[in-house]
Amino acid sequence: MSDAPLLRDTERTTGRSALQNNIQAAMALAGAVRSTLGPRGLDKLLIDDDGRTLVTNDGVTVLESAKVEHPVARMMINASSVQDKIARDGTTSTVLLSAEMLQNAWHLVTQDVHPAVIARGFRMAETHAHEILDEFSLASEQHHRLLATRTSLAGKGHQSMQLLLSELAVQAAETILVQTPDGTVADPTRVKVLPQSGGTISDTRLVTGLVLAKNRIHDEMPRVVGAGKVLLVDGGIERRSMKSDMKINVTSPGVLEQFRAKEVELLTEQVEHLKSLGIRLLACKEGIDDEARILLAEAGIQAFRRVSRSDLDLLARGCGAILVNDVIRAQRSDLGAFISSTNENWAGVAHWIVETEEGGATLIACGSTETVLGEVERSFADALGVACRMFEDDRLLAGGGATHVALARRLRRFAESIPGREQLGAEAFADALEVIPRVLAENAGLDPIDTLLQLVAQQVNGGENAHQLGLDVVLRQPANMIESGVLEPFLIIRQSIAGATEAAISILRIDDVLWAKQDPTMPDVEQTG
Repeated sequence: MSDAPLLRDTERTTGRSALQNNIQAAMALAGAVRSTLGPRGLDKLLIDDDGRTLVTNDGVTVLESAKVEHPVARMMINASSVQDKIARDGTTSTVLLSAEMLQNAWHLVTQDVHPAVIARGFRMAETHAHEILDEFSLASEQHHRLLATRTSLAGKGHQSMQLLLSELAVQAAETILVQTPDGTVADPTRVKVLPQSGGTISDTRLVTGLVLAKNRIHDEMPRVVGAGKVLLVDGGIERRSMKSDMKINVTSPGVLEQFRAKEVELLTEQVEHLKSLGIRLLACKEGIDDEARILLAEAGIQAFRRVSRSDLDLLARGCGAILVNDVIRAQRSDLGAFISSTNENWAGVAHWIVETEEGGATLIACGSTETVLGEVERSFADALGVACRMFEDDRLLAGGGATHVALARRLRRFAESIPGREQLGAEAFADALEVIPRVLAENAGLDPIDTLLQLVAQQVNGGENAHQLGLDVVLRQPANMIESGVLEPFLIIRQSIAGATEAAISILRIDDVLWAKQDPTMPDVEQTG
């Protein structure tokens, strides 16, 4: 029976045509970020619907900012986003590897090798690649963390910015380091970034503790408070309003005075409760009444209002406090502890600095323009993520394409041991890994084929540490990447290969694409002749 009546409003592409279209979409997406890879990579200018511009070298930022309609391209963007979420780097490599695997698979499909067979070969090669990566890895030392973090910023900004941000990222990761029963944990979300327009990138600095652009609510409150207890309120200390639409008719002035006196009494009761708890620092999400300000100042309590919920959460994690909705219901178990709370004036702007026992840090990001400032924030976020992952998994691999070339060489020998057609898939997988050194050479102005052949020859004759020989784009020749300080965290390369393989296999297994036809719609604004 024909399926035409069921698919009347659907466009259908099947077989090799569907696979070819999908691979073309993947190659087009990879071409959009190909030139950003490596320290000699170029930047992209992104323009949104409102005409706002963004200049960046970050592959995942380019992909997520672009309006991509093709579903296969969206699959690869999702793989890149997962790479960014887990490893914070290697997003461009993931897309390039996946696209290269698909292109090599297409050559096999045209030779009548079934896509399912190629997918099995890819999976076998991926499993063996992870085993080889364990052999290539080496434990990092303290100075290696800085080098690996700096490598993650290759191509983003100038060298002085890379050095500064990598140093600050490693310092921030050490500040938020926590020992748990499950091991060492460094959560990058505990580092706040406070952007400040003006100045230069060299003015960017790291402050221990949480910094907010806030001023205490009364000048008579202490500017500096030592160690003590803090209460965080997911609300405010304000006069109560009517809960329903009711009206009160006041027949005499005395009733109104009593009404206002009762409001002040309720505010006083809340402040007295704070004093009984021994509070020295108070932060509220909402407002604080004028009467309460005076009472808090007389009690020597430093108070801040209109603190965002995200900042309250950071304070709660750092101080070990529990957010309460009502001051009068606060208990001693809800309180947190802090080391110091200071109110300082920086360039005419009041800033509140809280140093907590659980650690925490704030990056004061500076830049001459909004574009530069945005790039500093994104670069620091990537560097911080890599530094935190380094403290959790300290294994390293050689960068500069060295690991990918060594993996390709080993996988080709492994493929020879596979008796079936899956051997062709494993060889295509190995060939795809070499796209990384080829693109690095291409972006550095070198011949990609000659450079790759030279790298392979150097590794064959390189001896025991041959897998550490990669492309030094500064010297424009092969060199030992460990000695050159070009290091990549183990997690980045491992996750990049795993994510690229998953995306490639998922796309390779698609042989039928159904596009639902959409009914014509009226434009938002009618245009007349």
